[in-house]
Amino acid sequence: MKPLRLAAGAALSLLLSHAYGEQFYQTKTPYAPQQASASYEKAPAGYTAVYTQLLARHGSRGLSSFKTDLALYNLWQLAARQDALSPLGRQLGPDIEAMIKANALLGYGVDGISKPGYGNETMQGVDEHTGLAQRLHARLPALFRDAEKDQRRIVVLSSGKDRAVDSAAFFSRAMTAQQPGLAPLIDAGTDRTTLYFHKLNARQDGVTPEATLAYQRWDQSDELQARKAAIHADPRLKAAALSTLGALFSPAFIAALEQGHVSAANAGTRSYTSADGKFTTNLTGDGDTKIATVTDAALALYELYAAAADMEAELKADFTKYVQPQQARVYAEAEDAVAFYEKGPGIKENGDVTWHMAGALVADFFREADAIAAGKRVNAAKLRFAHAEIVIPFASALGLKSMSEQLPRAETYSYDNSPWRGAQVAPMAANIQWDLHKNAAGRTLVRMLYNERETDFKPACDAARIAPASHFYDYQRLKRCYK
Repeated sequence: MKPLRLAAGAALSLLLSHAYGEQFYQTKTPYAPQQASASYEKAPAGYTAVYTQLLARHGSRGLSSFKTDLALYNLWQLAARQDALSPLGRQLGPDIEAMIKANALLGYGVDGISKPGYGNETMQGVDEHTGLAQRLHARLPALFRDAEKDQRRIVVLSSGKDRAVDSAAFFSRAMTAQQPGLAPLIDAGTDRTTLYFHKLNARQDGVTPEATLAYQRWDQSDELQARKAAIHADPRLKAAALSTLGALFSPAFIAALEQGHVSAANAGTRSYTSADGKFTTNLTGDGDTKIATVTDAALALYELYAAAADMEAELKADFTKYVQPQQARVYAEAEDAVAFYEKGPGIKENGDVTWHMAGALVADFFREADAIAAGKRVNAAKLRFAHAEIVIPFASALGLKSMSEQLPRAETYSYDNSPWRGAQVAPMAANIQWDLHKNAAGRTLVRMLYNERETDFKPACDAARIAPASHFYDYQRLKRCYK
């Protein structure tokens, strides 16, 4: 039986009773709002909402490409031919096949998804952004009524990648369903500079900012590769892998895999046709993804386990029977460690290399708020849709507690020495929202929500709060603190 996983529209009281990462899905954690809106602090008397802006990760998706699933299936086939499968192991192959088929056809027949296949949002993802939009509108109804009356624009931007574009469209659709008069006010577009800053390049973008080049050098550096290798060489990871695989494969097969006598890659072809017979897709593996150790195999299975959490409408296979919670915790910790160094706060001695490129996005948030503070109300909202690779550095650049603390080079990330968790910083549909309020005297306040929980700005800016325990900050003082 699958454990309970809650969709965005479920009761908040239930959502809040389930801690992030309980099933250890890391950044594949399905989205749930982290605070009931009824408990939000009220704006001070005399202040009205005048603007809101958002950065959101795309919603829950399937696997990004035809790689790990095929490699693991090919390994399973080798074991099947050698009669090296346990009764539970014999169930794994058909479940992987179901996973491949679900991803190959993902999005077919869904209004708003133009190209079915790997990497698309699932129905959970659609629901996550639909719910997020509904709650945003319900939180600020007067703002959007005034926006329609005054014909203020709602700027909607994405990275230009399919799932971000689709998230923006599903979000906008939900907003206009709540208030049809907003539809002609939406200005949709693409902004790679602020919403795909880790992949900027001269060929597509004309110029590559130095901060992006520095990050790209880090991403390919020997130091980062060595750090990843050390994480994957952790004895606890191998022990968990042996435990996971021991329930699926024979001891002799596991030994052969670890000794290099057995391996598998994502080579081969598949063809799938939709139930109505109107759509067929042909897939060919490139052979570049390899499983050569027990750790490789266990992490490949963990990837499918985590992906399945985001595919409940499309996938009936239950991958929780293959990965026990204590094993999933070990795999999630290893994946969090890689993300921490790759795009998270990272190594103290390396400075801001992993998040300096988010500076343009931070500047854009302040630039938008500046316009409102100056009385320029052309726009009522700016809604941005991107990726974990954008949300994670943005949180670091803002200096948010438990999301930006670095570690010295001499230490290696673990759940014991760092509060950073991918499930908290960048679950599916992760979002950061700034609501701006203003009074008749022109004073502007800002309140931040992170995954819909009232969240403090960096501790150094506490003096900008309007009261010691308030989540509302004087905007001008906050700006001076960050600038």
